[in-house]
Amino acid sequence: MKILSKKVLNDFQGVKVISMEIFSPQIASKAKPGQFIALMVKKEGERVPLTVVSRNKESISLIFQEAGFTTKLLGGLNVGDSLYSVVGPLGHATEIKDYGRVILVGGGVGIAEIYPVAKALKDAGNEVVSILGARTKDLLILEDELREASNRLLIVTDDGSYQRKGFTTDILKELLEEGKYDLVYSVGPIPMMKRVADVTKSFNVKTIVSLNALMVDATGMCGCCRVTVSGKTKFSCIDGPEFEAQEIDWDELTKRNRVYQDKEKHICNLNKLFQE
Repeated sequence: MKILSKKVLNDFQGVKVISMEIFSPQIASKAKPGQFIALMVKKEGERVPLTVVSRNKESISLIFQEAGFTTKLLGGLNVGDSLYSVVGPLGHATEIKDYGRVILVGGGVGIAEIYPVAKALKDAGNEVVSILGARTKDLLILEDELREASNRLLIVTDDGSYQRKGFTTDILKELLEEGKYDLVYSVGPIPMMKRVADVTKSFNVKTIVSLNALMVDATGMCGCCRVTVSGKTKFSCIDGPEFEAQEIDWDELTKRNRVYQDKEKHICNLNKLFQE
């Protein structure tokens, strides 16, 4: 579980996104697109779920944003340091087959999660159109990688600093109005995925989202990541992380994902005081 490489993908206005390659040959030999791992930085810490972005014979690559206490601890590690634990691969892999024409929508750090899926879908013979969204140009990641993994790449920024100004769902709606697509796959902030579900519903196109829900043990024991799908309780860690977008209770999911928001900010502020 040693860190083999570390790269800061962007560090802009307090938003830092980091890529790490972790030595883990057993997980690397099994991980498939759509699956994730749960790691612990320290023995006393919490488990954090992160998608496996890529893998080779002996290592896996992860991309994360320093957002909370644990991801800031993780970002403070360097090449040669080791993680306390890594469990995986977890969750169900994405169903990869030749659907036909597919659209992938990634927002923010969610772009890292659509990359392995885009690559696998293109290799399976699909026509892949990827839509990437970021708040501003300096926060965009994996543009070159997704350009190669897609037949067509479209980019939108909230402030118009790069390519088109607007939102990913603006382009999504236009594409669906222009022609038929067989699958839409989306990963990103919950509000974005909810908007994707709203757009695709009227076009009757199969839509899959990968939920980055709150997780504690990531093995289905704690129930922290529960989500209501088609009126039934599901767990993101063992039943997901992917679900049919139109079947999700988005309002409930949004509220649940904010449960520890204030506490997380308080812990991060305390940590900052101790560092100073």
